[in-house]
Amino acid sequence: MGSATRSGTPRWAGAVAGWPLWQLPSWLVAFVLVVIGAAGAAIVAAAALTVVHGYDLELFAVLLGCDLVTVELTRRSGEPAGLIKETQAVWELPIALLLPPLYGLAAPIVRIALTQWRVRRALAYRRVFSAAALGLAYAAASVTFRALAPSLTGWFRAPGSRVEAWVIVALACGVLRSALNKVFVMTAVKGSDPGVSIRAGLFNREALFGDLAELSVGVLVAYVATASAFMALLALPCVTLLHRSQRHYQLISDSRIDGRTGVLNAVTWQREAAVRVTRATRPRAWRALGDRRLRGGGWTGPATQDGDSTMMALLMVDLDHFDEVNNTCGHLAGNAVLAAVAATFREHLRETDLCGRYGGDEFAILLTGTSAAEAATIADRLCLAVSELTFPGICGDAGPSPRVTISVGIAALDGAHVDLDELVAAADDAMYQAKNAGRNTVRMVAVSR
Repeated sequence: MGSATRSGTPRWAGAVAGWPLWQLPSWLVAFVLVVIGAAGAAIVAAAALTVVHGYDLELFAVLLGCDLVTVELTRRSGEPAGLIKETQAVWELPIALLLPPLYGLAAPIVRIALTQWRVRRALAYRRVFSAAALGLAYAAASVTFRALAPSLTGWFRAPGSRVEAWVIVALACGVLRSALNKVFVMTAVKGSDPGVSIRAGLFNREALFGDLAELSVGVLVAYVATASAFMALLALPCVTLLHRSQRHYQLISDSRIDGRTGVLNAVTWQREAAVRVTRATRPRAWRALGDRRLRGGGWTGPATQDGDSTMMALLMVDLDHFDEVNNTCGHLAGNAVLAAVAATFREHLRETDLCGRYGGDEFAILLTGTSAAEAATIADRLCLAVSELTFPGICGDAGPSPRVTISVGIAALDGAHVDLDELVAAADDAMYQAKNAGRNTVRMVAVSR
């Protein structure tokens, strides 16, 4: 009887029912379980078809050992939360290319398990899903490479045709691995947090360059390892430098973001907003010259339509009665409200708009290429979206869930010369007008001289 609860339900069933996985949308739970199940089935099938050879084990041990060294490097520098760029494909891609699919399926499991143990404990289902998604991506690359590589002899007339063909197929399989993994992971990330920007996280210049560097080094390591497994060790110092550069970029990126809301912090927002306002208020001739310089000296026409570069609006947003949420429900509930409001902003704004947490419960949003009428429409849409947010159970026993609304002040730039401080002051005054008018509303002033 000790293994069951009073209701007769086994204790393990109660523990499973409490897993955070079940808090996700039902379709996302199904997706996660399907990916994990598919990876498990692939491991069983690959194990049944794989004949183990001594050289395969030796190569796997060397490459996996180098892979685990990067885990130690991560432990020393720390693993940030959220989307991160790693360098493990430098070692795991050669495993997938040079060895049967079973090894590509197994490598991420070992590395991610060590990461969970040595670096940072994350939700178990996320770790398992990541290992399964990566394993399936590597297995697909392994099967594709082993199917195509033998048939490519003779594609080129040059003496080194086999090397060229081998490298091209290896690069293509590496791209396939990366694409499949991104589809799996970003489907899960977007499903759990619709406010996440896929383009900002994966298709910025730094991320694409990191992917290219990782892929190139991974193929080089694979080619060198065909001659000798231990030759791959020569790449370890280079990969260490690549790992540090990725971490450096991650730290720079994190320093721009407000940790509680995921939008720009106040310092970064002010700096980037000042640049945009200055550019918008320059005389037309100077803007044209700046556009030409941004294009490397080759004139290709203005960056925007005539007038779009000067249209700009600033929204100062303040949460109504936010102190009551903190005082009644606690600061953890207040943080959750801030995060939900910021996610709503990201969902309804364009990627070209600049959103930042200005301080406390106040946000600043710079809308570029936006007229006063368009800014008012956007502000009304944000007010409606925030007012529809619900927070069931967020206050626990302290009281009913809060109803959150915002007051928005708009300062529209009409092309006259004005700096960011004046724009902020005008929008701030308009925001207080909105609060005095009853809150959950929008007020606007024009800025011109």
